[in-house]
Formats: sequence, C-alpha cells, structure tokens
Amino acid sequence: MEKTLHGSPSSDTMKEVDRLEEISDAEKVRLEGTVWRKLDIWVLPVCTMFYLLSFLDRSNIANARVAGMQTSLKMTNHQYSIALTMTYVPYIAAEFPSNLLLKYVGPRWMLPTMVTIWGLVATMQGVVKTYSGLLACRFFLGLMEGGLFPGLVLYMSFFYPRERLQIRVATFFASASLSGAFSGLLAAAIMNLNGKGGRPGWAWIFILEGIFSFLFGLTAFLLLPNSPCTARFLSTKERNYVMAKLKADGAVADDDRSDGFSWIEVIRCCQSIHVWLLAPVLFFLGTTLYGLAYFEPTIVAGLGYTGNKAQLMSAPPFAVAFVVSMITAVISDRYKCRGFMLIFFSICNLVGFIMFYASESHHVRYGSLFLTISGSYCGAPPVITWVANNSAPHVRRATSVAIAFIMTNSGGILATWLLGSLSPAPNYTKATITFIIMSVGMVILSFTTLAYFWHQNRLKADRRRFSTPEEEPKGLGDKSAWFVYNL
Repeated sequence: MEKTLHGSPSSDTMKEVDRLEEISDAEKVRLEGTVWRKLDIWVLPVCTMFYLLSFLDRSNIANARVAGMQTSLKMTNHQYSIALTMTYVPYIAAEFPSNLLLKYVGPRWMLPTMVTIWGLVATMQGVVKTYSGLLACRFFLGLMEGGLFPGLVLYMSFFYPRERLQIRVATFFASASLSGAFSGLLAAAIMNLNGKGGRPGWAWIFILEGIFSFLFGLTAFLLLPNSPCTARFLSTKERNYVMAKLKADGAVADDDRSDGFSWIEVIRCCQSIHVWLLAPVLFFLGTTLYGLAYFEPTIVAGLGYTGNKAQLMSAPPFAVAFVVSMITAVISDRYKCRGFMLIFFSICNLVGFIMFYASESHHVRYGSLFLTISGSYCGAPPVITWVANNSAPHVRRATSVAIAFIMTNSGGILATWLLGSLSPAPNYTKATITFIIMSVGMVILSFTTLAYFWHQNRLKADRRRFSTPEEEPKGLGDKSAWFVYNL
C-alpha cells in the first residue's frame, strides 16, 4: 500500500475508509470502545512524559536557584532573568518552522530526537562552572524544546477527533503542574547528594533529571507511530475507523493533497479573527503561567519557608492544579465548553492575584497560589484546544497552534523580567498589578471570542439551510458552513 510522507492512507485505503459507513452499529460501538483506549495506552503516555520532562528540565532552574545555584555562579537577579530569557528567544523562533516540519519529517523521528538532545543539554547545566556556560546551555535547551508543545498538540490532532482532544491535551499539559509538584519534591531529595562527586546539590538536580530525559528520548524511538495508519497496535479496520472519524470531524482533509503545505493556508490562518482574539489571551496566560513556574519556589521562600521546607511547600499548589485540570478537561470535552472553562479559570486567576496583592498574611498569600496556579495551568488546555479545534485544514491548524505558542512563550519572556528584576520580592507589587490587569483582559477577550463563534455558527446554520456540501467551494476548511465551531 502506498503511503505519504506522514503516513496518511493512499487512495486504496481511502476507499476502505469510505466503506466504514456500511458496518453495523454494534461494530461501531465495539470500535469506539477499542480504538481510543488503545491510543490512550500507546500514544498518550509517551506524549505526557515528553511534556513533563520538557517542563521539568526547563523550570528546574527555579529549584536550583533556591538550592544555591545563584550564589555559586555569582549571579545577580538581573543575570538570572537574562538566563531565563536566553531560553525563550530560540524557543519561540523554533516553534513555527518545527510545526510545519513535523508532518514531513515524521513525528516518530522528530519528537524523540528533540527529547534526546535536550536531555544532554539539560545534563550539561549541572557541570557548568561559569554564568556564561549556563547561558549557552539555556540557549540550546530552548532551541531543542521549542517545537515540542505545539508539535504535541498537532500530533494529537492526527489521532483524536475534536470532541476527544481536550482531555488528551489536558492530560499531557497537566503533567506541567505535576512536574511543578514533582520538581519540588525531587529537588528536596536530590539535595541529599550535596557534595557528592565534588558537586553541589543544585548541580545534581540538573544532572539526574537531564540523564533521565536523554534515556527516555532514546526509548521513545521504539514507541511512537507517525499516524493512525502506521500504528502497529491497531488492526486495519481500527486504523480505517480512526481515519474515517477524523475525516468526518474535519480534523483531516478528504485527501492528503488538501493537507499539503501551502503558503495560502498560512495567510488564511493569519486572517482568522478568532486566532487574533485569542492571541492576547495566550500572551497574558503565558506571562502568568511561566511567572509562577519560574518564581513560585522563590515566592514560597519569601513567605517564611527556607531550604528543603521551601521546596516541599512549593509542591501542593501544583498537585491541586493537576487534579483540577483533569476533572475540568473531562467536563469540557463532554459538554464542549472550552470558552466557559477558559473564562472560569481566568476569574480564578483574577481572584488569586487580588488576594496576593490585598493581603500581607503569609497564609492568605500561600492560599492564593492555589487559585493562581490552578487558574494558569488549568486555563491553558482549553484555550490551546480551542485554537486547534477551530482551525482547519492541517496547515492552517499547524500555523494557528504555532502562533498560539509564540504568544504564550512571548509572555514567558515578559514574566522572567517582571518577577525577576522589575518587581522586587517579596511583594512583587508591580507584577501582581500587571497580572490582575491581564486576568481582566483574559475574561473580556474570552467572552468576546465565545460570542464571535456563536454568531458565526448561526450564520453557518443559515447557509446550510439553502445549500448542500456539493455546492460549496472546495478547500474552505474551518470557513465551511459544515464546519461548526466548538464553543
């Protein structure tokens, strides 16, 4: 059977896919219960581990800082912010081209290669002796990690229809909050190696976590399929069933040529109103999320906790965010309410930052972290899924997802300076006021986007009443009257 570069079916296979309409309802029920479970067993855990390791290796510098890295390398707060920024510049630059390359190089080669290389780079952070050496490591870490999250979202859309996507995106994104909890606990344990091999405890944080990423990246070459059509754990009927579901949902085009690269589709994505309505939301969310990811251990230390106690107390807010993210993702997928979830978590952010700003009580401020971390980490999956769900065909979706992550990580650059140098500890007054304003903006723009999608769906319903799919021009993608926007 002939396959395309990314493993899509040939015309012969597409005929088999079309004949799926002839199978019985009982067989469809059996396939529904089988194919998604198999994908969740074989694909989802690898993607989840990829993102957990990505976030762990990128944000464990915060734990290393609390463990003494800044003092050992004689870094100022300003230099620490530069080190964080050095990660994000190549990170952002890599996102768009890597997303376009993913389909053509093949996810099973590209994603594990990225993990393996950044595992080596992350390990090297533990052997640097100078600040300039740390900067070099942070640059290459960002370059290798940049394409991972947008690539994972795009990769998951190769396997799951739109109504099943958020719970999967939330699963591997929730690993970011899990890594926040795990990082603090792991750092506290690794600190017991302080002085072993002539290296300080903070260096062992980088070395051990980086080595694990390297080894898992090598293992992943044996685990990942390129697409449903090349998944060895699916039978032929199951592969065809998944492709038929994706076609019916509009997640993939009727033929591979329609999903081929086209600059016209890139331009059409850039003309999409919903992409630019959500772009500021993603920027605001990225600022709060990465601000908390990089500075939460330092914020906790400023509330009176020191040493290993600070590492341990930094874990509970992230653990709660993980649980909340999984519960709300199930609700969002079941009721298809991405926009309402985003609004809810934006309000959680707003309330949490107001609590931190208005109170000087250490207990109240620590409690506010549960709201702000849950608001930021649980708000990301619905907005990212919202963007991916409402963009088609493939190149338009790949571009919109890349834009989403460029905006998110641009917010990360602002966060490194906002909490690092521009707003001093322990009150972070300017940063907190900025976060409050951003949270208000997230609520307003989320409501606006929801209203836009609702209005567009009404217009599309009117068009469907007076035309048929055959009468509609080809290649409209998400502009088609038969493509219903997810709310």
